Amino acid sequence: MYGSSAFFCFVLVLNLVFTSAIQVSHTNRAITIDGQPRILLSGSIHYPRSTPQMWPDLIRKSKEGGLNAIETYVFWNAHEPIRRQYDFSANLDLIRFLKTIQDQGLYAVLRIGPYVCAEWNYGGFPVWLHNLPGIELRTLNSVFMNEMQNFTTLIVDMVKKENLFASQGGPVILAQIENEYGNVMTPYGEAGKAYVNWCASMADSLKVGVPWIMCQQADAPEPMINTCNGWYCDQFTPNNPNSPKMWTENWTGWFKSWGGKDPHRTSEDLAFSVARFYQLGGTFQNYYMYHGGTNFDRMAGGPYITTSYDYDAPLDEYGNLNQPKYGHLKQLHDALMSIEKPLVSGDVNTTDLGNSVSITKYTTKEGSACFFSNANVTNDATVSYNGKDFKVPAWSVSILPDCQTEVYNTAKVNTQTSVMVKKENKAEEELAALKWLWRPENLDATARLGKGQVSANMLLDQKAAANDASDYLWYMTSVHLEKADRIWSNDMTLRINGSGHVLHAFVNGEHIGSQWASYGIFTYFMERQVKLKPGKNIISLLSATVGYQNYGPFFDLIQSGIPGPVELIGRNGDETLIKDLSSHKWTYEIGLHGFENRLFSSDSRFAAKWQSENLPVNKMMTWYKTTFKAPLGTDPVALDLQGLGKGVAWVNGHNLGRYWPSFIAEEGCSLDPCDYRGAYDNKKCVSNCGHPTQRWYHVPRSFINDGDNTLVLFEEFGGNPSLVNFRTIGMEKACAHAYDSHRLELSCQGRQISGIAFASYGNPLGSCGSFTTGECKSQSDALKIVENLCVGKESCAIDVSEATFGATDCSTDLVKRLAVEALC
Repeated sequence: MYGSSAFFCFVLVLNLVFTSAIQVSHTNRAITIDGQPRILLSGSIHYPRSTPQMWPDLIRKSKEGGLNAIETYVFWNAHEPIRRQYDFSANLDLIRFLKTIQDQGLYAVLRIGPYVCAEWNYGGFPVWLHNLPGIELRTLNSVFMNEMQNFTTLIVDMVKKENLFASQGGPVILAQIENEYGNVMTPYGEAGKAYVNWCASMADSLKVGVPWIMCQQADAPEPMINTCNGWYCDQFTPNNPNSPKMWTENWTGWFKSWGGKDPHRTSEDLAFSVARFYQLGGTFQNYYMYHGGTNFDRMAGGPYITTSYDYDAPLDEYGNLNQPKYGHLKQLHDALMSIEKPLVSGDVNTTDLGNSVSITKYTTKEGSACFFSNANVTNDATVSYNGKDFKVPAWSVSILPDCQTEVYNTAKVNTQTSVMVKKENKAEEELAALKWLWRPENLDATARLGKGQVSANMLLDQKAAANDASDYLWYMTSVHLEKADRIWSNDMTLRINGSGHVLHAFVNGEHIGSQWASYGIFTYFMERQVKLKPGKNIISLLSATVGYQNYGPFFDLIQSGIPGPVELIGRNGDETLIKDLSSHKWTYEIGLHGFENRLFSSDSRFAAKWQSENLPVNKMMTWYKTTFKAPLGTDPVALDLQGLGKGVAWVNGHNLGRYWPSFIAEEGCSLDPCDYRGAYDNKKCVSNCGHPTQRWYHVPRSFINDGDNTLVLFEEFGGNPSLVNFRTIGMEKACAHAYDSHRLELSCQGRQISGIAFASYGNPLGSCGSFTTGECKSQSDALKIVENLCVGKESCAIDVSEATFGATDCSTDLVKRLAVEALC
């Protein structure tokens, strides 16, 4: 499409060979690699949010999608869960991940942080930091800085030992210290400014041989390069005139929270943001996320971030191509790389045509490349240039590598839409009736007797009491009352000030109620009727965190657990008496017995003590176990937990993360198609209102054995496991609505195209699943032509033109299109 020289440039970028030291520096126009200024197209993949078995495929697809770099955070709390005890095993094998990037011939961007945000538990900080005497996080505090320097140095030394920095011949071309501190810095005052300077000095002293970046840090001290994060960064200017214009996080979608809607960002708008950035001098752009993945185990932060971290990224949670986003961006990357030289070294001239329309021309001795931009939200534009008229839709950018021929427009999607479906597990004929075993969680010692390990005459923050060893922490106390006490009445309540996480209340072993909040809510009052007995009464409160806060100034100090007060309230007529229990002796117990006894593991010494009779449903604090056969094939596997409440799921001992299908997403979705035009935010294009926030849970193939497998559920709220089943995810069909004079590629992603349900060339109407022939069409039978080109093949390419489909009876001013619905 772009000529042989452009294709040659593209191939060179994507077949990097790491053999000797690579000099990485920068000018005010670009990152330079061995003296050559480069356009860098990067995508975030977080190694703990997938598995080592998935990494090669994810990185290969990233490369095939036109990326030349992979960006990742480093997750301190995952690697150092206990002070000076480190874990780099399995999906935490950072070095293996970087070497996988290297094996694919791509560059790497290492965002050490070590604060990461990332909707990750506690922002990536280990909770034991919070409990060190005298510590203050992310400020000029020697205790914190010593710990931060220790971990940062550990990571740098590990990467150096394996020769993975570009200065050693490795793939890592950029490193990051801190993260978005400028967004929250003001409340930290002068100590915050001094901390930023210390971060820069400390990082620079590690001598990694590649540039350091600081994102969202407008006062980043030299030699740090400050970079931009956001939906749009075309107007960003680095604070140092000698620094290149870099975008470390272009948000491809948004995260999801329990009770929240599913956010989507259109392919057209995302492509528009990227094209505008490079039109206006950008040199490095990273998609956050390119693959979002899964918050396994207790990774999710928030609080209330879902287990799925799909992010509407170009590669979906399961690793499938998210079409059309993936393909539309791939075509953009091809266009950008075809003009790499003028972008990084050409003379630049921008002409403002008014009404938010502009032309930017990059010129070298070899020729010129142009961007035609129309940032108007509603009106299409006609750009007259060198005697030709070009139609530029509203909120779009056209790329013309020779300033004469448009090869790409961000609003014109010429990529298929892949319709993915969840298919039954063919390995199990009896799938609908998995045979379940069960056992209750033992609450005797805690809910009924109030026994724990430690005690204090105060309510403790859960971070201090549990040190992040579990979501669950028991707060237990006793109160002695007689009927003669003034507070005694037939109208007594227990009122608890909670921190916004989940709270279950028990009195004398009886459950009196539960309460929770939603994303962004940090406190609530729970009040329930209680019936006490004369004498000693046991009050047991079970706090269940849903991920610790991960963002904001002093986010580490936001309370978790039960901050109090906890009050007993008695009402006699007009008289109300309150007994504050907050300063009573409280006993604490971390976790639940089933977790301590590892009921989710086959090697648990309690593994045999399960029951098969009288299977309970809708009973809180219940464990369930079943076996299943591995789903046939190689397609990704999803676990359907419809019918359950809230809890945790394990497959063969692997923790899939928290589940909560009973949390229904809020209302507020529109039935109208999403309009890509105009500035995007995470509330603009949403779906899934009124349905379970997350019904399906990713089970990586590497978690599944060839023979029998075990699924264990801990049901915290109470649910019915009878509907639980496994499905595989594959393509049902591919649809496209491509523009004339473009090449349409159709693929069933590993399956054959079995048929063509619809094809029309002219002005077909409708959308996938409801296409109809328009007022004009080709004289030849488009359906037969597409069938001959595609049926029986895994993929096919179609030139959308009259040369393929014959003449049409369309008017000459109509832009012809091809609509196709292909079955897989």
